[in-house]
Amino acid sequence: MTPARTSPPTGAPRLGLRERKKIKTRTAIRDATYALIQEQGYDATTVEQIADRAEVSPSTVFRYFPTKEDIVLTDEYDPILLAELRERPADEPWPASLRHVARGALLAATGEEPEVLRLRSRLMVEVPSVRARMMESMAVTSQMFAEAVAARTGWPADSFEVRVHTRSVIGGLAELTLHWAENDFRDDPLDLLDRALDVLEHGLKPLAGRPQSP
Repeated sequence: MTPARTSPPTGAPRLGLRERKKIKTRTAIRDATYALIQEQGYDATTVEQIADRAEVSPSTVFRYFPTKEDIVLTDEYDPILLAELRERPADEPWPASLRHVARGALLAATGEEPEVLRLRSRLMVEVPSVRARMMESMAVTSQMFAEAVAARTGWPADSFEVRVHTRSVIGGLAELTLHWAENDFRDDPLDLLDRALDVLEHGLKPLAGRPQSP
């Protein structure tokens, strides 16, 4: 749902030693991958090279990331962000809760690792295998997100309505990333986020001055 980060969000519960070691290993693998891609391109970068640069075995890379594409896409902090959604005030309108958490996540990503965020976004646009894997991973993220939606709205997590809503939100966030990269990162991502959430909340309104069909 959000760009990968190398440290837990501010205010997150302190992790145990085992979890911290896992994050350290995942971070080393990601950092090695990004460095190699910047040096020689995505297609020329192999898992063996990544493992060597990260000082782990290829089997360790695959234990943490089933495919090379997953190194770019996987974000272990989705559960933390979903927990933040659940912790929003019960009487807060759902769209307001979603906007608050999404803006916080995007601010953290753009503030902590702007170059990594741009690299990952560019790969989603330029590398067909990364983009295809992104579409597959959206289904998993949507299932996780559905639980938070159900808890706040009362709708069953597996209901048709919740599935439509969650896929719309996750798809909208994915389009934000793609649009931002396709337009050479000229747009303000926070502005794009607000525009995306406005469409999801209010629908697509006719452009001002455009005559409407009868």
